[in-house]
Amino acid sequence: MTALLSFVIYLILAPFIGGLLDGLDRKISARMQGRIGPPLLQPFYDVAKLMHKQNIAVNRSQEFLVASFCMTQILAGCMFFAGSDILFCFFIISTGSTFLVFAGAITNSPYSSLGSSRELIQMMAYEPAVLLACVGLYLASGSFNVRDIVMQDTSAILFLPGFFLSYIFILTIKMRKSPFDLSTSHHPHQELVKGLTTEMGGRNLAYYTITEWYENVFLLGVVALFIINKNPSSYIAAIIVVLAVCFVETLIDNVSARVKWNFMLKSTWISTLLLAGVNLLILMLV
Repeated sequence: MTALLSFVIYLILAPFIGGLLDGLDRKISARMQGRIGPPLLQPFYDVAKLMHKQNIAVNRSQEFLVASFCMTQILAGCMFFAGSDILFCFFIISTGSTFLVFAGAITNSPYSSLGSSRELIQMMAYEPAVLLACVGLYLASGSFNVRDIVMQDTSAILFLPGFFLSYIFILTIKMRKSPFDLSTSHHPHQELVKGLTTEMGGRNLAYYTITEWYENVFLLGVVALFIINKNPSSYIAAIIVVLAVCFVETLIDNVSARVKWNFMLKSTWISTLLLAGVNLLILMLV
């Protein structure tokens, strides 16, 4: 019953939380740049406007692929918050990202196609860190199931600081923040126009945006998973850590210029090896 309730709560509340975090991100970014910024609820206004626009797709298959991307990301988040296998949840997330790559590639737009190619490179960059984060949580708890991980006596981060930092590093890619916003960006000033989402408009772009909100809540839920244990007060600590991570990601986004794909790939693999790899060796030796 608790798992079903968590499933429903995520399904209903995740887009509102994700949209509010998006609005807060815009507000903080504006303040960092000396501007007032848009209203906190501006992301919801944008999505509502997109929903009322005529839906024009350059390829009929794009609607199906965007819908598949949306459903898989939502399913992964629902399973995660219901306490299921975290490794399987990330497998579903990766499958959904593949649908997104196809949605951009089939349009025959040079901007969208290049954005899809870069999305594949980004997946190559962050997947090792994601896999190691799952392995680390298993070593700390003896299980891949979220419900077992949160019922441990101590927080996983005490044993997995390297895994945690490695995961935070790749969040910059997953949340499409500079300097790693290569495939598509939340900012309008890049030579790929909107990269992967260039040919998305109307409801398709609205569904993509809502799906990003679902995915971001899932990704931040994994951050909380490193903190939460069976002590109820750990949930408060987890919320504080999640908000701090959001602020750090926004700060990095505003002080960094976008880098080339080869630098992103090298730096991500090196950080994964040094942070998560060394932490893994220490756990195995101890």
